[in-house]
Amino acid sequence: MNQTLLSPIYAYTVQTLEGTTVSLSEYQNKVLLIVNTASECGFTPQYQQLEELYKLYSDKGFAVLAFPSNDFGRQEPLQGQALQSFCSLHFRTTFPVFDRVHVKGPMAHPLFQFLSNRNQNGTIGIAPKWNFHKYLVDRNGKVVDYFFPFTKPTSPSIKKAIEKLL
Repeated sequence: MNQTLLSPIYAYTVQTLEGTTVSLSEYQNKVLLIVNTASECGFTPQYQQLEELYKLYSDKGFAVLAFPSNDFGRQEPLQGQALQSFCSLHFRTTFPVFDRVHVKGPMAHPLFQFLSNRNQNGTIGIAPKWNFHKYLVDRNGKVVDYFFPFTKPTSPSIKKAIEKLL
C-alpha cells in the first residue's frame, strides 16, 4: 500500500512502558479506542471496563490504547514498570498501556495534538478535559468520535459506536 494514502495517525510513534518505540501503523485496519488514563483518578476503575471492552471485541479487530497522563490533578505519579505493575495487578489489563505523555497544551504528545485538532484530523476539535477521555478511530485511521470521561467504556453508546465500525 502506498504510504501517502495512509491516515496521518499511522505516522505517529509512541513509547511502551519499557521504552520501546512503536509505530501506530501496527494498528492499521483496527478500530481503536485511544484513552488518556491515570492511576489515582476517580475514573481509574474504568481500566476494568476498558479490559472488558477489549476482550469483547479484540478478536474482531478492535484495540484499546491507553496513554497515562499526569496533566489533570497530578493523578498519574507512576511511570514505567510501576505503572505496568499497577495496571496488571489491579485490573489485569492485557491491552497496550503506553508510557506517560502530555495530552493537552503545547507540550501535548503529537498523537494527542492530532486527535484533538479538527484541522489535523478532519472531524474532532476537542482536547481531553480530564482523565479517561476517549477517542474512537475507525479501521482507516479516521477519528470518528469521542467520549467524555464520565461515559463508561462499556456504556451502550460506546459499544454501539464500536460495533458499527467493526
